[in-house]
Amino acid sequence: MVPFSQPGNDFDAATEVVLEARGVGHAFGSVRALDGVDLDVRRGECLALVGESGSGKTTLLRTFNRLVDPNDGEIRFEGRALSERDPIALRRGLGYVPQGGGLLPHWTVRRNVALVPRLLGRPAVAIDAAIDEALSRVGLDPAEFGDRYPRSLSGGQRQRVALARALVHDPPLLLLDEPFGALDALTRSDLQRLFRERIEADEVTAVLVTHDLAEARRVADRIAVLREGRLLGVGSFDALRDAPPHPWISQLFARAGVT
Repeated sequence: MVPFSQPGNDFDAATEVVLEARGVGHAFGSVRALDGVDLDVRRGECLALVGESGSGKTTLLRTFNRLVDPNDGEIRFEGRALSERDPIALRRGLGYVPQGGGLLPHWTVRRNVALVPRLLGRPAVAIDAAIDEALSRVGLDPAEFGDRYPRSLSGGQRQRVALARALVHDPPLLLLDEPFGALDALTRSDLQRLFRERIEADEVTAVLVTHDLAEARRVADRIAVLREGRLLGVGSFDALRDAPPHPWISQLFARAGVT
């Protein structure tokens, strides 16, 4: 995997592009949520979508697993248009962590993590082994946590379970919508580090939504800045800070107070 967040570390142009958005636009009634977005995601990178509330970052993320089908443009994953893929099969194949984690409260931790492998028809023995491995990889002892329910877990533990569920079937692409936003500062920092370690170790390609530039700097290789549905610039944290391609990006960095 390409080294994480080293100063001046931009990806080589030859790095394989696995996810492409071309001219992507979408409206909810009279509200234009996305406006002509062109974006590439490269294999093995973590790309953060950053912007204010209403900038279009969550809508863009949801176009990548067809929870939103854009009105305009095209999205391709591994060379094939998403519009040609069955949306249910696509969602089962990818990893997804929605806001709040999305755990089913009446299911145990083990059953939550087993959701996608069961839908994919994996053998029961293989599913049990995969659950144990996935929970261990996010720092949860399967024997201690497997039979507990989400209500008995802390916020950080629930997010670890959500991450385990998203990674248990080794997806080719992981999508995360503000996965650490509701956590206290210490727990959030611990989970950011765990997330980064996990995707590096597993060589996962990931797209992450966050409103927090400092978080994007910690976990992402590149940052895509959106405003009012438009993509203003993409690059490493250092590149965007030192040579912002749009004046508003300078304002964003100044307001965030990150250097």
